[in-house]
Amino acid sequence: MSSCSRVALVTGANKGVGFAIARDLCRRFSGDVVLTARDESRGQAAVQQLQAEGLSPRFHQLDITDLQSIRTLRDFLRREYGGLNVLVNNAGIAFESDDPTPFDIQAELTMKTNFFATRSVCTELLPIMKPHGRVVNISSLQGSKALEECSEDLQEKFRCETLSEGDLVDLMKKFVEDTRNEVHEKEGWPDSAYGVSKLGVTVLSRILARRLDEKRKADRILLNACCPGWVQTDAAADEGCRTVEEAAETPVYLALLPPDATEPQGQLVCDKVVQNWWASALQLHV
Repeated sequence: MSSCSRVALVTGANKGVGFAIARDLCRRFSGDVVLTARDESRGQAAVQQLQAEGLSPRFHQLDITDLQSIRTLRDFLRREYGGLNVLVNNAGIAFESDDPTPFDIQAELTMKTNFFATRSVCTELLPIMKPHGRVVNISSLQGSKALEECSEDLQEKFRCETLSEGDLVDLMKKFVEDTRNEVHEKEGWPDSAYGVSKLGVTVLSRILARRLDEKRKADRILLNACCPGWVQTDAAADEGCRTVEEAAETPVYLALLPPDATEPQGQLVCDKVVQNWWASALQLHV
């Protein structure tokens, strides 16, 4: 591959929304699409399914919770393409509502994957994003709902325009610690590990976009979070109201924003519309 070649990468793309995003990018993106999965056999099976449809994705193994795995992928992208044009951070987990796993364990595992691992991918791959690159972090309006259920003190911290990445990390760690000590409700947290983790992703996206504007403004790299909706996947116990194809529309829209676009930037986008998630309660079940 030439370093001049364009490349888009989708994490957690062997099934569900990630697979639908990878499929749509294979059809519409002018360059290579790299489908990643933690399990190599499942990832290769997904690639074969798309090849049977006449598409040509590439596969690379990636466990977003493993820093060395992320760095191996980073080195591959540098070597093969000289960087990265599009990054879609889709990989994540969600426990079902009736899962018997203790809440503190759910909180630790959910935060580890959805927030901290997504952050690690951004930390390692943002430096190799090419000019006019696009970064899409899959979040959820459940994060906005979680914000509304936080104490006023926590809400003020999350909504603060000058909240640093370090401060946000400390808040996410405190949530996990408070669940472990069985004081999270007393400390003002909601009873949704998934919601708090996605709130973290949304706020992180705002912080990272602000940093890109400060340090690489001329490169016009746009980074946003988005909510795909309540989707018919195993993560929603197949009870969602949207197909995976419908859920892929907004992530792909953000991934393919034209080179001269200057917005949205650092926003939460749902149905291709920017959400004022920090301003008021959102009564949506997604």
